[in-house]
Amino acid sequence: MDNQLISLQLEKPQQVIKAQEAQKGMNWFLEILVFLAVFIVSSIGQIFCMLPGEVILLAMNEDYRAAVTANDLEAATLAASQIGSSDLYMVFSLFATIGMTLVTILFCKLIQKRKIDTFGFTKGEAGREYLIGLGVGFVLFSSAILICVLTGALKIEGFSETFGVGMFMLFLLGYMLQGMSEEVLCRGYLMVSIGRRYSMWVAVLSNAVIFAALHLLNNGISILAFINLVLFGVFASLYFLKRGSIWGIAALHSVWNLVQGNFWGLRVSGIITECSVLRSTMIDGKEIFNGGAFGPEGGLGVSVVLLVGICVLLRKQKSEAV
Repeated sequence: MDNQLISLQLEKPQQVIKAQEAQKGMNWFLEILVFLAVFIVSSIGQIFCMLPGEVILLAMNEDYRAAVTANDLEAATLAASQIGSSDLYMVFSLFATIGMTLVTILFCKLIQKRKIDTFGFTKGEAGREYLIGLGVGFVLFSSAILICVLTGALKIEGFSETFGVGMFMLFLLGYMLQGMSEEVLCRGYLMVSIGRRYSMWVAVLSNAVIFAALHLLNNGISILAFINLVLFGVFASLYFLKRGSIWGIAALHSVWNLVQGNFWGLRVSGIITECSVLRSTMIDGKEIFNGGAFGPEGGLGVSVVLLVGICVLLRKQKSEAV
């Protein structure tokens, strides 16, 4: 990035201005402490939403039922572990993220006195923004895959034998909810809240780092993966500011996650799924590009794509500011 881009000032969007009018922002440290409290409570809300799904999956599993009937704790634990690594369990966990979304919105409405539009839930052209976000997200991540293929870090084997239309649609709906939940939490809530008192650059960088930190317990996390997650947070924040709506970045986030595991057949932030359109193989020794155990988000292919995306958004911001 050139010096002009680095020195670019980000104007506060209407979402931040309206939130600021409803309630003044707090000290940065207090803002983060409150966020952590909201995150913990919203995670509990997500767990409660997940409980019915877990009960259903356990009740449907013959091995688990047989182990419980025989009072075989070891067999029951093994069966439960297998259920926990299944695609259906993953789908239920994605749907359960609606609990996080609802708790976050309720906090902002009841405590911060914010209206729903301060999250970026714009009424006009929501469908158009969502479709654009889906397209941008697919192109962005597929560009990272192209880099991995060209560098010999990834080989696409062909169509996957584990693909199922029904399961794929469930993943699509699940990721639509999951992508929205993380954008509401990190961009709609946290970035807007910090922006009430501080500059938008402070709000952008703060929420991006915290967004990345929320993934520190994921399998295969690495320094490069963390950096890429920060870059994604910066890109998502700038996209939110550029489009003035949460619909587009929520869609982009959702399809970004979906295509990793359920289209290209790769790990999603360290998570493995069975149902995918294509079957791809990571090439050993090329982890710097393909991300290894964390998946492509831990590789240089994603780094390049996100850096280019950030530069494009900043240049658009600069041209509009002139």
